[in-house]
Parts: sequence; structure tokens; C-alpha cells
Amino acid sequence: MDKLYKNERRDFFSKVVKGIGYSLFGGMVWSAYIEKSKANTLILRPPGAIKEEEFISKCIKCGLCVEACPFNTLQLANISDGVPLGTPFMIPREIPCYMCLDIPCANNCPTEALDITKLKKNNKLDINKATIGTAIINQDTCIAFWGLQCTICVKHCPIANEAIKVVYEKSKKKDSYHAIAKPLVNSEACTGCGLCEKACPTEVASIYILPREIATAKNSKHYIKSWKEEDEQRLKNIKKNDFTLPKTKRNEKSLLDNVNDVEGILDD
Repeated sequence: MDKLYKNERRDFFSKVVKGIGYSLFGGMVWSAYIEKSKANTLILRPPGAIKEEEFISKCIKCGLCVEACPFNTLQLANISDGVPLGTPFMIPREIPCYMCLDIPCANNCPTEALDITKLKKNNKLDINKATIGTAIINQDTCIAFWGLQCTICVKHCPIANEAIKVVYEKSKKKDSYHAIAKPLVNSEACTGCGLCEKACPTEVASIYILPREIATAKNSKHYIKSWKEEDEQRLKNIKKNDFTLPKTKRNEKSLLDNVNDVEGILDD
């Protein structure tokens, strides 16, 4: 009887230890997933999405925006997507945003994680105000840059000749007399709908959507567009320490001294 009791007791503690081990392992895996999903900066959110950090805190993972999308563009992230679990995102190469005029996804958001006010112009809904992302062109793989005739991305753009247009350039080949028609993206007008990416005929899309913060390098505070009022304002708010350079022989000298000091360039 004592032997049976000891065996049962041993089995009980063995299961407890295993349970604790599985829990710790699960916690480690889950923590790794959370860190990985947070580090993913290439997530494309629905129209009207606020900044990513605020979006994560406001989105309640209800899926109402996904249900409202008539084209099944939006997906709810699962654990294998590398996106914060239960949050909505889109993959334009699979299904782009078809620019619904009534913007049902943002209209159905109960928490303002999708801010409908960002999608209005003169108090009227305007899907062209969406900032899902910005189209970027890979000139190495885009066949238009090879000199072949292709304007598919322009033809599929819902605001063609504003968000993306064709520019003509003379071929650099000595034996060619033909102009090359190249697509050019206006990052300020592009909504990031992804219709161009979906339509691109190359095996891997040569035009693709990146989050606007990345595509337009808005994170860089070292450059100011002086012709833009908002950047001028940013310049006023910058602290001197934000632009402290490491001391070198060259930046200790005045601009005029540096221009005249040709040999000093080699010293640096």
C-alpha cells in the first residue's frame, strides 16, 4: 500500500514539474512571438489606421473591419503571420484595397484605431485620403526600366496620373532612338491601395507597397524639407543636441577653411 502511495505521489510531482516546464517553455515561445510581431515594421493596416503603437493599444481585435470589407482584403493575424495576434492587416499582392467610397472598414471600427476623420475632405468621406502605404518601384526588375513597353501599374491605379504616371526619357543606349516610358510614383498622392502591386506582371512584384513611414523616410530627423511648412515647424522644435556631430579635424574648421584645405581631406 505504501509503495502504491509513493508511486502515485511520485507521478503527481512528476506531472507538476512537467506542467511547470511546459508553461515556462510556452511563455518563452509566446514572448518570442510578441517581440517578433512588434519588430515587424512592414505591416500594412486598413485605411484610417493611426500610428502603429497607438493602433496596437486601441485595437480590440474585434474583427469588425475584416467582416465589413466586401473584397476580403483584410485578414485577422494569427500566430504564424508575424503580426500582433488578432489585428487586421492586408497583403496587396494577394488582395489589394479596392478603395470603397463608403470605407466600411473604418466606419465599423468601434475604438478609433481606424480614424474615420483622417479619411474626410470638406467633411465628406474621401478614400483618396487613405495612407495605407506608398508604392515603391524596383528599377532593376521593372520591365519598363529595361526599355520594354509596360504601363500596367499606371492603368490599374485608381488615381492614375496623380499617384503614378508615365514619364518618358531618352534611352541611354547609343544604338537606340526610342524613348523609355517609366512609371513614377508621387508618394504624397499614393494611397497604398496595392492595385498596382497586384497587377504587376513580374514574378515578384516590381512595384510594391511599404508603410508610409518607411517608404518616405519620415523617421529621419536629420533632413529638413524647407519648402514644407510642417518641416519648417519641426526645425523650430529641434534641440541643438539632436545634431551634435562627432569631433573630427574637418568639422572643427570653418567652412571656408575646409574648402581651401584639399590635403586635409586625405587626413580625415
